[in-house]
Amino acid sequence: MTRRPVVAVLEGERPVRGLERVAELADVRVAQAPTLDRALDGADVLYLWDYFSGALPAAWHAAGSLRWLHVAAAGVDKLLFPELVASDVVVTNAHGIFDQPMAEYVLGAMLYAAKGFGPLHDQQRDARWVWREGRNIAGSRALVVGTGSIGRHTARLLKAVGVHVEGAGRTAAEHDDDFGSVHASADLASVVGGFDWVVLVAPLTPATENLVSAAVIGAMKPSAVLINVGRGRLVDEAALVDSLQTGTLAGAVLDTVAVEPLPPDHPLWSLPTVLVTPHMASNADSWLDDLAVQFERNFLLWVEGRPLPGVVDKVLGYVPSRPGQGS
Repeated sequence: MTRRPVVAVLEGERPVRGLERVAELADVRVAQAPTLDRALDGADVLYLWDYFSGALPAAWHAAGSLRWLHVAAAGVDKLLFPELVASDVVVTNAHGIFDQPMAEYVLGAMLYAAKGFGPLHDQQRDARWVWREGRNIAGSRALVVGTGSIGRHTARLLKAVGVHVEGAGRTAAEHDDDFGSVHASADLASVVGGFDWVVLVAPLTPATENLVSAAVIGAMKPSAVLINVGRGRLVDEAALVDSLQTGTLAGAVLDTVAVEPLPPDHPLWSLPTVLVTPHMASNADSWLDDLAVQFERNFLLWVEGRPLPGVVDKVLGYVPSRPGQGS
């Protein structure tokens, strides 16, 4: 590139960080949602630091020169509007940044449910000394629904503590590096009955919306626990509530729900076998710095004309797995 590239940054409420090296090589325009169209005019790159913003479609008319868009998030379901999907703009996400914190969250969720930490905390609050029996997670069986980078990292961590792990993805695979075997997501209802934990890390796409249907929930073991760190709309929430209320499902740990924030009168708040957390599984003390370092590294690759990591398939709605690792 013979001229200095222009990088537009959608900042949002959280101040953007880590642009010092980028600013040495490019003209950086930091914008809020109302001024995004002005920042996009003539821009080559758009950095969505405010990853949940819905401002881009309205400003898309000014994005005629845009070549690359990076979003500081793993999920892109709120970003892929039709005009962007049809364009030649390369989209990348924060591939790999959230693997460890989300895997740790899943392990923590399993320990929370297996050891009864919720009821034990309630007993402590009421100054009640009541013995209870927990469960071992070693030797239990987990189905990880979503075989991308986060799902694979989760599988490796769970296997390290003795959990038998299998996967569920877009297509089945008898031999997989991380899962051993992968079931087709379309067959969930016929396979979930063999697992103590069903862990959702899949992206939200037209193919995965309502993937965990009433039939799938009904096929789960009564002693099983559902853990959702993917998207709330992966699950038939009404069917889930019904199963939890009637005791046909042992419990759920939900970091994502269909409507966020969860409405105050929603029954999930008061179910004793449910833990609801505010979409925080991907957050850790280093995540903002990690996101900043990733964009700087990717920008330097882009300037040199080298391939970018974490390229999203805009039709599928996620970053496809590497060859030999299922899909």
